[in-house]
Amino acid sequence: MIRRFAPALIAASLFASHAHAEQQTLYVAVFGGSFEQLLKEQIVPPFEKMTGSKVILVPGDTTTTMARMQAQKGKQTLDVAFLDDGPMSQAAQLGYCETLSDAPVYKDLYDAAHFKSNKAVTIGLDGTGIVYNERVFAAKGWAPPTSWNDLANPLYKGHVQFPSVTNGYGIESLVMFARLNGGSEQNIEPGFAAIKASVAPNVLSFDPSPGKISELFQNDSLWIGAWGAGRTQSLRNQGVPVKFVAPREGAMALGLSVCPVKHDTVNALAQKFVQYSLTPEVQALFADEEGVAPVNKHTELPPAVLAKVPDQATVAKMLSIDWDIVNAMRPAWIQQWNRQIEQ
Repeated sequence: MIRRFAPALIAASLFASHAHAEQQTLYVAVFGGSFEQLLKEQIVPPFEKMTGSKVILVPGDTTTTMARMQAQKGKQTLDVAFLDDGPMSQAAQLGYCETLSDAPVYKDLYDAAHFKSNKAVTIGLDGTGIVYNERVFAAKGWAPPTSWNDLANPLYKGHVQFPSVTNGYGIESLVMFARLNGGSEQNIEPGFAAIKASVAPNVLSFDPSPGKISELFQNDSLWIGAWGAGRTQSLRNQGVPVKFVAPREGAMALGLSVCPVKHDTVNALAQKFVQYSLTPEVQALFADEEGVAPVNKHTELPPAVLAKVPDQATVAKMLSIDWDIVNAMRPAWIQQWNRQIEQ
């Protein structure tokens, strides 16, 4: 585990001074499960102490948070939102996110962390690939999976997990199957055809909920699936016997991102929370608990944590996705998915 950090040290580097007449409340939309737990136990308390604020966590997946921001546009109740980078790009484009205020910490980030809009920032790099149940594979004497096409192996019928395309891992997996079958983001039909014919018959669950996936892998109902390196590591930290594999065809790059939600006036506290999420100390916690590669160049990780996150070689080989095309087509793809795949 990463050693606990001293809030005063972060406060000194992040906030030159702190004074407030009354306690401010910050509403932060977060991923549920281990991510919410990490913020609640280790990240939020020091922030509250150094700012004199109260942080209320609002758990939900990316789809739920996006729907909430859409419904509340112009009268947002959220102040900060964590999303996958694809939907985050869309949220920024739709005007849900405030432009980032200048701060020294942004100069310490890798280029991959920055959004062209400057309305959001990536807090950790994840990869979408294959997760498998080590306990089941060992008991059956099977070699670990190596390919995206292993999800279509009849050997695993009734024991495969494949997230819905309402989820970032699901949308990237759909694009990957399109590419493997002669298609692309611009031509998604080969992906739908391949999943419908070969993968869907094997699937036990399309549920993208980390809690549900954890339960099904823990009781050995699931043997293999499409999932993220970071999410897999968070399950592994909980004692679930799962391991991530970057398929030989390539893992898909996926970032976890954050933005200050747009209000009538700039919310300085929300801006500070975003900056705080990028400090080396907090970046180290995200790496340790969520298995995402840090984006702050000054983050130092012990060997045990380095072994949990995608290494530089894996990150270098990750395949990118054209989110502008995906975001434009996603509503139609979700409808098609519901008609053809999750019937």
